[in-house]
Amino acid sequence: MSDHYISILRKISQQLSSVTKHRCDSADKNSGRLGCFGWLLVLVSLLFIIVTFPLSIFMCLKIVNEYERAVIFRLGRILDRKPKGPGLFFVLPCTDAFVKVDLRTVSFDIPPQEILTKDSVTVAVDGVVYFRINCPISSVANVSNAHSSTRLLAQTTLRNVLGTKNLAELLSDREGISLSMQESLDEATDPWGIKVERVEIKDVKLPQQLQRAMAAEAEASREARAKIIAAEGEMKASRALKEASLVIAESPSALQLRYLQTLNTIAAEKNSTIVFPLPIDMMQAFMNSK
Repeated sequence: MSDHYISILRKISQQLSSVTKHRCDSADKNSGRLGCFGWLLVLVSLLFIIVTFPLSIFMCLKIVNEYERAVIFRLGRILDRKPKGPGLFFVLPCTDAFVKVDLRTVSFDIPPQEILTKDSVTVAVDGVVYFRINCPISSVANVSNAHSSTRLLAQTTLRNVLGTKNLAELLSDREGISLSMQESLDEATDPWGIKVERVEIKDVKLPQQLQRAMAAEAEASREARAKIIAAEGEMKASRALKEASLVIAESPSALQLRYLQTLNTIAAEKNSTIVFPLPIDMMQAFMNSK
């Protein structure tokens, strides 16, 4: 039931945000007009360019690289609602100002965060985030510092996502955690004109006591498996010896041949002392006489 209510609240909030956005867009269209005084300043700026030509051409022509875009403000308002570039573009020296925006992918490290997992284990986790600016105008107009805001949001998102996981999931399902973080960050930074391309968990640092406990548990598990394997080997060896004794019991000469093979093996090792086993058959006559 709670998930159903949450989905309903999300739909309502999305509808309200769409209505608010529509009103803001209409207000921006009305406020985008310069007015009489604004056009007067633009005409004065054009007159200044004409009077000081050709020196003024160096103040009016600007260049941005292939990976950059320029957001132009004319009397404090964004011009044409689209960025300029790459290449040459024209600005008025007195009324226009522009901001360069880099569209290349940026990566940064998330500092190690002390996180309490779902099963009450304290771990230190760090990661790396790759993002790029998708909409230059939103990155300039909707947030004061897009890069710094994304870094701070990545730290809080890492805490929120890992707080819902237990230690086993944290150690085994890093790919799923990375995808969950990427979706959360991408959704939160979309109004800022930022596209989160990839999120990776770099390292998970466990407390020393927990590491020793896990190592002891793994060692005990390995020893238990080794004892089971040794016991199975002893059982198979005893069965093989039993079958061999049955074969030897069927032919008494086979035991003598086994004696000779043993002596041959001992002699090949250049031992100074050779123990010759006495056959039981030779003692049988003395035992019967008594």
